[in-house]
Amino acid sequence: MAFRRRTKSYPLFSQEFVIHNHADIGFCLVLCVLIGLMFEVTAKTAFLFILPQYNISVPTADSETVHYHYGPKDLVTILFYIFITIILHAVVQEYILDKISKRLHLSKVKHSKFNESGQLVVFHFTSVIWCFYVVVTEGYLTNPRSLWEDYPHVHLPFQVKFFYLCQLAYWLHALPELYFQKVRKEEIPRQLQYICLYLVPWSQPDFLYSTEFLFHTARLFYFADENNEKLFSAWAAVFGVTRLFILTLAVLAIGFGLARMENQAFDPEKGNFNTLFCRLCVLLLVCAAQAWLMWRFIHSQLRHWREYWNEQSAKRRVPATPRLPARLIKRESGYHENGVVKAENGTSPRTKKLKSP
Repeated sequence: MAFRRRTKSYPLFSQEFVIHNHADIGFCLVLCVLIGLMFEVTAKTAFLFILPQYNISVPTADSETVHYHYGPKDLVTILFYIFITIILHAVVQEYILDKISKRLHLSKVKHSKFNESGQLVVFHFTSVIWCFYVVVTEGYLTNPRSLWEDYPHVHLPFQVKFFYLCQLAYWLHALPELYFQKVRKEEIPRQLQYICLYLVPWSQPDFLYSTEFLFHTARLFYFADENNEKLFSAWAAVFGVTRLFILTLAVLAIGFGLARMENQAFDPEKGNFNTLFCRLCVLLLVCAAQAWLMWRFIHSQLRHWREYWNEQSAKRRVPATPRLPARLIKRESGYHENGVVKAENGTSPRTKKLKSP
């Protein structure tokens, strides 16, 4: 199964071979794991790659529910879904983005940004729907107290843990994609900042996915038509509200909710970090991250406005070219035909003979 059409062959396991065939290599590895499910000897090992591990039964009032703990075996599951994400990345690139970019005839820089935004639009759109489903079904929307009640939350429901495993797999897959996609050196620091921000669990709320989805959608429409900037205005309005909402939620859950819990002790073995020092450190990190994002946003907006006003002022300073007055040309009576002046009656006027002295 080839994801890309190639006209040139490369030496086996060479650098260019790995870059151009990394999705096919990942597909072969995933296929080997799926084939392992068919045999009893290897099925147990195959399930280690596919399903979350450390499941335990938690008794409830009516019955028992299955929750999941965390441990080193989760790294194997994350590795498997990294290869799944690489395959999906190649499918979106080959069958959607490449076909659209060929029609737009973008430059090399815009083509790279178009591919980046296209991939992130698909990811953020999927994350918004999935995260909203988790929030509604697990009762976080109707009961916000569940964010800090029964702390520490070391036992997670299946869909919550699986959601975080897939999120980690996606952002970890973005690191080797910088090499596979041959990203320019100037773009690597910005990409690394973006990836590291999303690798932190508390920086991934549902509304943040919505904001990023709106931004990258606006950028795709801008690449299609540079005069279409209405979605950027909508994104700018939502961005500030999102930063404020994140700070409010962090202060409510960490500053007030956890501060009122009884088990305020430092116990890493049980996953309990509910102390005044830890809460202040987390709040400081959240505030610093949101302030940094807001500063970059304001700096970017000021730069765009400055460039816009400079262009407008430059257009006003350009003097209008004065029109030269039309010169009056004295024409002989009659009209011209084939370069010969004709009289009004259609006959050629006679030339006056000069008398010799």
